Amino acid sequence: MKIGIGSDHGGFDLKQQIIFYLSTWPKIDVVDLGTFNKDSTDYPIFGKKVAEAVIDGSVKRGIVICGTGIGISIAANRIAGVRAALCNDVTTARLSREHNDANVLALGARQTARELAEEIVDTFLATDFEGGRHAVRVAKIDETKFFLDSVDNTSNL
Repeated sequence: MKIGIGSDHGGFDLKQQIIFYLSTWPKIDVVDLGTFNKDSTDYPIFGKKVAEAVIDGSVKRGIVICGTGIGISIAANRIAGVRAALCNDVTTARLSREHNDANVLALGARQTARELAEEIVDTFLATDFEGGRHAVRVAKIDETKFFLDSVDNTSNL
């Protein structure tokens, strides 16, 4: 399984640790989409890169990391078809996959210890979508992209 991973400078160290951790997994190929150092950079760049890689099929799932995980998850969710979930524990990681078919995991580097981040990643990658009643709800989430595409976001500026 190919996993795309990206972070801003605030998530760089945790990103590197997760890449190293996943390198020990058989059948996992990690694609590092940046940033490649700790120089100050903007999280929307890397949220978008990972999200687009998931949507174009070059990776199966994505992991995005910034200081809190909030900004980069918002950025990733701007790409139609992405369901990025900010997970701070194993339960939310499991439920994001089982109930929401999340295809991008967001982590907060300043909020999540390395060991816990590894457990969250394990759970996110190992958990399957349950489908059933949840599939109906996910379809409704995906329908909202048509609404968002039609909204003129510049009218409120």
